[in-house]
Amino acid sequence: MTENTANNWPELDFPKMQDTIETLHQWLQIVGKIRLRTMPWQNQSWHTTLYISSSGISTNSIPYQGRIFQIDFDFKLHKLIISCSNSGSESMELHPRTVASFHAELFDKLHQLGIDVKIHGSPNEMEPAIPFAENKVNKSYNPEAAEAIWKSMLKANEVFSQFRSEFIGKASPVHLFWGAFDLAVTRFSGRPAPLHPGGMPNMPLDVMQEAYSEEVSSAGFWLGSKAFPFPAFYAYAYPSAPGFGEQAVSPKEAFYSTDMGEFFLKYKDLITKENPEKALYEFLQTTYDAAAQTANWDREKLERKL
Repeated sequence: MTENTANNWPELDFPKMQDTIETLHQWLQIVGKIRLRTMPWQNQSWHTTLYISSSGISTNSIPYQGRIFQIDFDFKLHKLIISCSNSGSESMELHPRTVASFHAELFDKLHQLGIDVKIHGSPNEMEPAIPFAENKVNKSYNPEAAEAIWKSMLKANEVFSQFRSEFIGKASPVHLFWGAFDLAVTRFSGRPAPLHPGGMPNMPLDVMQEAYSEEVSSAGFWLGSKAFPFPAFYAYAYPSAPGFGEQAVSPKEAFYSTDMGEFFLKYKDLITKENPEKALYEFLQTTYDAAAQTANWDREKLERKL
C-alpha cells in the first residue's frame, strides 16, 4: 500500500485489501469479546471498544482479579502482544493464518499468563457467523494492508479527537467498535430516543436498544464491505429528524444515501484534498449541524464557546 505523498494519508484499495480486512475483523472480534467479558459495564457498551495506539489497535488496560492486562495489535512489528501486570507478557506472530488457529493460540497464551476468560464463540454483526474455533475460511494477512488500515485510522483518530473536544455535553470517546470494524465518535443531545427497531445480524435487540437509548449524532470511519466496496466516513442521527438528509454539508464530495439514511464521504475523495484534515473536520461539523438543527438540540448548553 502506498501513501499520498502530499498529505501522508495511506491509499486504501478495498478489493486488494478485502481478504485482510475480513480476517483482521474476525481477530478483532475475538479480542474485543475478551474485553467485553472482563471490563465493568459502561453505558452504550463503551466498555467493549478498542482504541488506536501508537503502534496499532489496543484494548487499553483491563482490570482482572487484582491485576491489569492488555492486548495490543502491533502493526509495526506484526505481532499480537499480551501483557500482564504481574506475570510478564506473551506474543503471537501476525501472519496468514486461519481464525481458528489465531483463536486457539490466543487463549493458550492467555492461560499461560493466568488469564482465563470465556467468550461468546461466534462473531456479531456479520453473516455468516462461523464460530471462531471452526473458521478456516478467513486466513489472509497482508502486512502492508494491515499497516495502511492502522495509519488511516491513526489520521482519522486525530481529527475525531479534536472534533470531540469542542462539545461539552455527553460524548463518547473516540473508539473502535469491533462489531462493524469502524472508528466512531458520538454526541448526545441529552434527550431520550425512541426504542431502536434493531436489525443488525447476530446482534441482540436489547443491546441495540440500550446503545441507542438516547438521541445522538454520530460519525465514523468504516473500511467497507462486499456490498459497499470502498472505505468511507459516515454520519447519521438517531432518531433522524425530517429534513436531515436535505441539509447542505461539506466538502462538496459528501453525499446523502437515502438507502442507508446517512451522509458519506468516500475516503478516496478525502485524501485527494490539499488539506484532508480540514475537509474531514468540515464533514464532521456540517453533518452534526444538520442533526442538531433539524432536531432542535439545545446547542447553547451543549457546545463549548470558542
